Amino acid sequence: MRDHDEVPYIVIERGGGGLGPFVLGALVGAGIALLLAPQSGEETQEELKERARELKSKAETRVREVQRQLEDRLEVAREGVQARVEGVRGAFDAGRQAASDARGELEKKLERSKAAYRAGVAAAKETMTSVEAEEAAEEEGA
Repeated sequence: MRDHDEVPYIVIERGGGGLGPFVLGALVGAGIALLLAPQSGEETQEELKERARELKSKAETRVREVQRQLEDRLEVAREGVQARVEGVRGAFDAGRQAASDARGELEKKLERSKAAYRAGVAAAKETMTSVEAEEAAEEEGA
């Protein structure tokens, strides 16, 4: 039988924290500080106000930082999308030009083929006319 240590297991890790874990940690820290602080009620209230101001300031700083990061990422995404749009537009224009060039070449070849056909028909008629004339001359001379 297998040992319990040989059984595979899965470890799930969560990526980066954010503002939520920061705020939660700050609140837990403030609560513990209240319980362990040997201060008077007035001093505790003043300390709580000061920590609340610090927490607010840190939170505002963090929000501005996250907002700046999001704006930067959004700008990079916009530039990427714009580059792709321009690439697609360039490819579309190149395809349109290639199709136009191919059509022009095809029309030229078609015109040459028609001209060759007409020349062949005219030559055949000429040959037929000269053959008929020779046959008629042979019949008269015979």
